[in-house]
Amino acid sequence: MTFTLKPTLLFTFLFLSCNSGKLDIIAGLPKSLKEASAIERVAGSNLLWTIEDSGNKNNIYGIDLNGDIIKEIDISNSSNIDWEDLTSDEDGNLYIGDFGNNSKNRDDFTIYKVSDLESDKTSAKRINFTLPKKVNSEDFEAFFLLNNYFYIFSKENKSCMLIKVPNTIGKHTAEVITDFKLKGKSLKITSAAINESKNIIALLNHNKLIKISNFKGDNFFDGDIELLNFKHNSQKEGICFKNNSTVYITDEKNKNKGGHLYEFQLN
Repeated sequence: MTFTLKPTLLFTFLFLSCNSGKLDIIAGLPKSLKEASAIERVAGSNLLWTIEDSGNKNNIYGIDLNGDIIKEIDISNSSNIDWEDLTSDEDGNLYIGDFGNNSKNRDDFTIYKVSDLESDKTSAKRINFTLPKKVNSEDFEAFFLLNNYFYIFSKENKSCMLIKVPNTIGKHTAEVITDFKLKGKSLKITSAAINESKNIIALLNHNKLIKISNFKGDNFFDGDIELLNFKHNSQKEGICFKNNSTVYITDEKNKNKGGHLYEFQLN
């Protein structure tokens, strides 16, 4: 049997191959997820979890490696002011970072802790935080969990504020770790992850990954910093580790661009 690619299919295949650079396309995301703003692996779950940002449902979505939505959960006691990123712990809890602040007029931020990933509707516990006095309000889009603290990164063009908040239910004042100026252009951080061995941090940008290694303590920017270019520019908003040296990445759908689940090798 002879199989011939139709011209339109051939063009699509070549377009994806030529424009994805080092990114390997795993699957297309559902059209219903137009603004997938995070991706996360959770202990005990065989799905990848994602959310949409402000103006969308207060739901979390479990997808498989075909990009299909297998599970949709309504977080009944939450509101999606501006959900931006996801992280998780070793006990299988999923955390939603509601700390987007494009207008920079928020003075209270929330992290939702979701423990039930089996029901269609559940409630979440709340971790609220404010910034210290005399610290300007920032737009945050990225975080991960390490040593029972959330490390949260601001989204700025050249300067990044790193804060930490304890993983404890209740209200907290964030601690500012550092304000770091990254070298290069267009280095806004849109998502963050740390590998299982806790020795590599991946910060996501629309066209590159910022790899941090050989750090000590929690002033991560004192470690080795490497910029890994994708040769592919889209609105990338989600990253998590598949294993110690490979990450999953998602981008938002924008006309004929994006809306995919990718895999990327750091080494």
